[in-house]
Amino acid sequence: MSLRIVRLGSERHPDEGLRIGTVRRPPRGVPKQDYARRDFFDVWLPLLAPSEALLHEVKATGDDERSWRTFVRKFHAEMKQPDAARTLDLLAALSHATQLSVGCYCADEAHCHRSILRELLTDRGATFASGEPANPPEKTL
Repeated sequence: MSLRIVRLGSERHPDEGLRIGTVRRPPRGVPKQDYARRDFFDVWLPLLAPSEALLHEVKATGDDERSWRTFVRKFHAEMKQPDAARTLDLLAALSHATQLSVGCYCADEAHCHRSILRELLTDRGATFASGEPANPPEKTL
C-alpha cells in the first residue's frame, strides 16, 4: 500500500492504483470518458489544486525564486483550509491501506504544486511507494 506523486498524462506505473488529478481544470479537448484511458486521472479533485486567483498571480509574477517562495507560502495557506486539510489527512491515511497516486500536468515537479502536496502528505505520515522520494525535489532556476 502506497502513494505516488505523478505527472498526469504520463504512462501509469503497474502498481499505481487510483490516480487522482489535483488540477484546477480537466485536460482540454479530452472527452470525460477518456480521462482515465488516456492516463490523466480516475478521479478529479480540484480542491487540492491552487486556487484560480493564485494561479493568475503566479502567471503574472514570473518564474523567479521570490515568486516561487510567495506561491509556496500562499498554497500552504490554501491547504490549511479545513476541507483541503481533511482531504490531505484522508489521502495520507489511505496510503497505508491502498495504492493511489496524486498528480498534476506540470513537466517539472520542482516547479509544481505537487512538490508541495508531497511535502504536506509526508508531514501527515503518508506511505510512499518504494523508490518514490518522500521529500519534494529542490526547485532550481
